Amino acid sequence: MTAKPPIAERRPHSITHHGITVDDPWAWLRDPGYPEVTDKDVLAHLEAENAWFEAAMAPRKPLTDALFAEMKGRIKEDDSSVPQKDGDYIYWRAFEVGAQYRKWYRRPVAGGEDQLILDEPALAEGHDYFRLGAMSVSPDGRYLAYAIDNNGSERFEARIKDLATGDLLPEVIPGTLSSLVWTSDSRGLLYGLANDNWRTDNARLHRLGQPVESDVELFHEDDEGFRVSIGLTSSEKWIVIATGDHVTTEAWLVPADDPTAAPLLVSARQEGREYDVDEHEGTLYIRTNDAHPNFRLVTAPIAAPGEWTEVIAPDDHFYLTDFTLFKGFYVTEGRQDGLDQIELRDYATHAAKRIPFPEASYSAGLDDNPEYDVTKLRIGYESMVTPDTIYDYHLATGELEVLKVQEIPSGYDATRYATERLMIPARDGTPIPVSIVYPKDLPRDGSAPLHLYGYGAYGIAMEPGFSTTRLSLLDRGFAFALAHIRGGDDLGQQWYLDGKLDKRTNTFTDFVDVAKGLIDRGYTSKGRISISGGSAGGELMGAVANSDPDLWGAVVAHVPFVDVLNTMLDETLPLTPGEWPEWGNPIEDAAAFETIRAYDPYGNVKAQDYPPLMVTAGLNDPRVTYWEPAKWVARLRATKTDDNVLILKTNMGAGHGGKSGRFESLQETAEEFAFILWQLGVAS
Repeated sequence: MTAKPPIAERRPHSITHHGITVDDPWAWLRDPGYPEVTDKDVLAHLEAENAWFEAAMAPRKPLTDALFAEMKGRIKEDDSSVPQKDGDYIYWRAFEVGAQYRKWYRRPVAGGEDQLILDEPALAEGHDYFRLGAMSVSPDGRYLAYAIDNNGSERFEARIKDLATGDLLPEVIPGTLSSLVWTSDSRGLLYGLANDNWRTDNARLHRLGQPVESDVELFHEDDEGFRVSIGLTSSEKWIVIATGDHVTTEAWLVPADDPTAAPLLVSARQEGREYDVDEHEGTLYIRTNDAHPNFRLVTAPIAAPGEWTEVIAPDDHFYLTDFTLFKGFYVTEGRQDGLDQIELRDYATHAAKRIPFPEASYSAGLDDNPEYDVTKLRIGYESMVTPDTIYDYHLATGELEVLKVQEIPSGYDATRYATERLMIPARDGTPIPVSIVYPKDLPRDGSAPLHLYGYGAYGIAMEPGFSTTRLSLLDRGFAFALAHIRGGDDLGQQWYLDGKLDKRTNTFTDFVDVAKGLIDRGYTSKGRISISGGSAGGELMGAVANSDPDLWGAVVAHVPFVDVLNTMLDETLPLTPGEWPEWGNPIEDAAAFETIRAYDPYGNVKAQDYPPLMVTAGLNDPRVTYWEPAKWVARLRATKTDDNVLILKTNMGAGHGGKSGRFESLQETAEEFAFILWQLGVAS
C-alpha cells in the first residue's frame, strides 16, 4: 500500500448541551437529505474509503478466495428444511445448487403435486440486495401474503399471491414494517406501516379486493418512543396488537373473526413493566416482569384480563424467556444459570417436565411448531462443536427423534475440537460466563491466537451455537470465545439491567476482563487476540479499542454504533426516542449526557496507538446510519499515533445486515477473516 488513505476534511461544527460544548468537525458526513444520500462530497469520500479498502485487501485476495472456497465447501448447496405439517399442507423450503436465495414449497397432506409458492431467486433477480420479510399463508390455504426489501432500508413492500392461480392480487402495500396476520375468514390482512421516522405506530386492516387507500386503522400509538407489533394467539382465535419500547409494553386483543370489534385491553401500560400474552380456552397466559426481573407466568380470565393469578413464580436462577400454548399442554422456555431449558407443563397442575440435553454448553429451543393440537414437538439443538440438529420430541414416550443434522459436505470431525464454559471474574468480582471452542491440541502457553466476540446490549443473549465459518479460524490454530457480558440477558434480565444506562460501562470492562482472564489461563496472550462485534457490539469494539488498545491484535467493527452521544441528542432520527430507555436521554438528563459522553467511542478517540481496524457500514442502514462509522474512521485517522491499518468498507446498496445472498455474505466473512489472519501474522 503506497498511496495515502483518504483524509476527511474538518469543517467547524459543535453542539452545546447542559453548558458543555462538543466539537464535531466531521458532522458534514451526514447527508442532510438522508435517507436519500446524494451529497457529492459525502459520496466521494465514501467511494475513496472503499477504494482504500480494496487497495489494502487486494494483496490478500488469494487468501480471501481460499477462505471463501472453504466456507462455501461447508455449505450443502441443495439444502432443504425438514417438512412440517400445517393444516391441510406440508411446507418446506429449499436451495438449489448455486442459488443465493430459497424457494418455498408445499404439497397437500392428502396427496398431490409439490407446489412452488414463493420463488425468492425470481424476486431477487435484478437487485443487488434482497430480503424476504414477513410471510403468511391464509387460514384457508388460498392466499400467501409476503413482504420484500430490495435495498436494505427495511421498508418492505407487501404483496398477496393467489396460490390457486399463481397470480398476484393487484393490491400493493408499500412501507410495511411488521408481521402480516390474516383474519379467520382469509379475507382480511392486518399489517403495520412505517411512518416518516421508520416507526410502526399503527395496526391497519386490508380487505382483499379493496383499494389499499381505504384500509382501516385499527390502532394508533401516540408515544413516539413506542412501536406497534401484530401477532396471533396459538389457538388463532385472537389477534394481539402490542405496543411498547425497550422497558414497557401494553397489549390489546381483537377477535380474529371480527377485527373491527372494540379491542380488549389486557392491562394498561405501567412504566418499566413488560408483558406478553397468549390465550387457551378462555384463559389468558401472561409472562411478565412486574414482580421480578426474571419474569413470572400468570393467568387471567378473558372476561377480566387485569386480574392476574400467579402459576409460575419468579426464580433468581431460572430466567423465563418464552412460553408457547398448545391444546393439551404448554411449553416454557428459559435459561437456568445461563443454559437453555425446555419444559413441558400441564394446564391443571403446571408441573414441569424438563427435556434433558447432553452437553455442558449448548443452544436449544422450540423450532417450527405451527399447529395447535400436536403429539410431538419440533426442537432445534446445537453447540459450539455440534452442528445444528432438528428433533421431533414425542410426547408419549419422551423420545428425541433425529430428523436432520446439518450436513457439511467438505467434512467435519467433532472429535478434533473441545468446548468449555468458563467463569472469569470481572474487576468488581462478578463471574462472567465465557463459551469457548478450540482445537484439542491447542497449546496453553499463550502462543495461540484467539478470537473473542461480544455484543452485550438490549438484553440479547449470545447463544453458544455452531458455525461452519468459524472452522476456518479453528483449523488455523485459533481458539474462539463468546463473552456473555452484562448488557445481554444471558444470566437473566438483571444481567441486562446491569449493563445499560448508568451501568453501561460494565459491558466494556467485562469484555476486557474476559480477555485478560483468557490470557491468564494460557489460551492466548496480549496482542494475539482478534475481536469483533456489530451494531451495539460495534460500540463495544470502539470502547475497548479506546480503553485497552494494546490487548488487541485486530479489531473488526461491523456497522458500529459509535456516535452514541450525537445520535441520542437527535430526536429527529428514527430510532432515537425509542432508544432512550436503553441508553438514556441526554437531551433532558444531564447525568445521562455525562455518562454517554464519558464512554462514547467517537468522542473519546485519543492520541494513542490503536490496533489494526476493519470497519463496515451500509449506506441504506436505518439502524446505525452510515455516517457513524464514517465519522469514527475520520477521527481515528486524524488522531491516532500509529501506522496500523485502518480500513472502512461501505456497502453502497445494502443496510444493517450487509449483503443479502448466502454466498455474498460468506464473501464478507472471508474478507473479515483474511484481515484477521493478516494482522495476527497467522500463516494462511
